[in-house]
Amino acid sequence: MTRRVLLDTDTAGDDTMAILMAALADSVTIEALTIVAGNVEFDHQVANAKYTLQLAGKGDDVPVYEGARTPLVKDHEHVDHIHGDGGLGGEIYPDTGIPSADGYGPDAIVDAARTHPGEVTLVCIGPLTNVALALRREPELGRLLDDVWVMGGAVNTLGNDTPSAEYNFWVDPDAAKVVLNELDVTLVDWGLTVRQAMLEGDELAVFEESDSEYAEFFTTITEHPREFSKERLGVDATTQPDSVTVACMLEPDLVTGSNTYHVDVDEREGLTRGYSMVDELGITDGEPRTEVVEEIDAAAFEEMFSDMLLHGDPERSR
Repeated sequence: MTRRVLLDTDTAGDDTMAILMAALADSVTIEALTIVAGNVEFDHQVANAKYTLQLAGKGDDVPVYEGARTPLVKDHEHVDHIHGDGGLGGEIYPDTGIPSADGYGPDAIVDAARTHPGEVTLVCIGPLTNVALALRREPELGRLLDDVWVMGGAVNTLGNDTPSAEYNFWVDPDAAKVVLNELDVTLVDWGLTVRQAMLEGDELAVFEESDSEYAEFFTTITEHPREFSKERLGVDATTQPDSVTVACMLEPDLVTGSNTYHVDVDEREGLTRGYSMVDELGITDGEPRTEVVEEIDAAAFEEMFSDMLLHGDPERSR
């Protein structure tokens, strides 16, 4: 019996790879995608999600629900300068003709959890606005869901959006605070991504040389982020935070080190907006309820990623 998965996403760049990984995995069934404000203009995110599902042969099978078009309280900025105009490298502007599902993203999350209590894994690879709104509709959401995976935060390390914050938490820190305080979450942070889920030039060359449609798609959408990485970090590389989150969900043995901590988020405007406070020393009174992934089998993740792009099966070698 396959696991039921619902993906909440601000689809651009690496989100597409995470969606592709879940869509091509035989061990899970995607119940729905819910779209949340984040990386690029909202309508582009919706189109990108549908295009990715279509690429995986699931365009007519997985409903795409449009969710929150703005954060709960604050304004945010898009990051087209990283992902390229439109979110897919500035090269692809899809129009699949696939209609969005009737209904609102947060309601879809609640409906899935109520319809299949204890069976749905929620994977959050964007800002957490939709999830916070779902919690307001259904305070028992945590009990109804099987697992909750979140890509977000920068655990006692530099952020990728500001020195103190990772982008997903920076966009909607109010929502991130609610979710981490009210749900038991497995957290995959930006620091882990940089340490163990970054692909560099030699590793990327394999995909450039392949005639797989998935590898060609990946190569196209990563041209812009690679240029950004060269300019900002001085390295030809792409980071895969959303993909590694889905990979760990699919294959729990990828996680070779984790600990449970109290985690909170600074929702105030200013220099520390979106800062993720992870109490590794246990010195606060907060309840330790967030499992933080601290180490993965990086070689196994790269193998899953490669199998997905070259062979259309991320679980080929598992």
